[in-house]
Amino acid sequence: MMFIQNSTQTHLLRISQGQLNLLERCPRQFQHTYLEQLRPPTNPDYEEKLLQGSRFHLLMQQREMGLKIGSFLQKGSQLESWMKTFASIAPDILTPAADSEVFRESEHYRTLQVQNYLLTAIYDLLIANREEAQILDWKTYRQPPNKRKLQYDWQTRLYMYVLAETSDYPPENISMTYWFVQSESKPHSIKFNYSSLQHKQTEKKLNQHLKKLTKWLQAYQQEEELPQVPEGSKTCNYCQYASRCQRVFVDSGEKLSAVDNTLINLDNIQEVPL
Repeated sequence: MMFIQNSTQTHLLRISQGQLNLLERCPRQFQHTYLEQLRPPTNPDYEEKLLQGSRFHLLMQQREMGLKIGSFLQKGSQLESWMKTFASIAPDILTPAADSEVFRESEHYRTLQVQNYLLTAIYDLLIANREEAQILDWKTYRQPPNKRKLQYDWQTRLYMYVLAETSDYPPENISMTYWFVQSESKPHSIKFNYSSLQHKQTEKKLNQHLKKLTKWLQAYQQEEELPQVPEGSKTCNYCQYASRCQRVFVDSGEKLSAVDNTLINLDNIQEVPL
């Protein structure tokens, strides 16, 4: 197998795709979430959706490891329904060919040092042979996002970038497929093929973000807060920290704090990367 895992130093700040997305969306929100460790109250229904998604990921991991999954699949349960439907749509994923040349691993973990940061990626399933490598990711929310939006999500960009940097595979031989197991009618997939051009673009953007973060963190040590998005940005309307930042929005002629709107709209948030 053509796998090379880079060695890394200790005491590096770990950066995940979720943190990169948040940093790009709003540095001040990144500050409240990761530097100050603030956690707003959440909707019980949202927590249940998150838990169900975690159960499905664990189910897929157990199955890949050859462990018994009967305790997960209670008759008539949502998990059983998802699994049966997914098995009928993608049997090659759930029943791999007996080929010793194919590498498969669930929850495959990779790291890459860039500047003073340790980029981390956890692949729900990695399938690779001598020619190509496929990253698969399970999603349990109903409505798949716009493909273009998903293409520029940091999960897509970072996961393929890290694999290209830590293996011998050229970018053109790497792909990433999202499986939306709870789509309205049947499981739906969105696939992205990587390229050398995309790799260079991701590298440039990644280094730009990390250089800015280093500058902001140095200022934060001097008690300066990270930048905010411009006032009036729609980002604030769905931010749980809007009242903390003294940002408000207008609804039906009344001014309300955006954090109140967030609590109302928590049901619209389908999945949060862990």
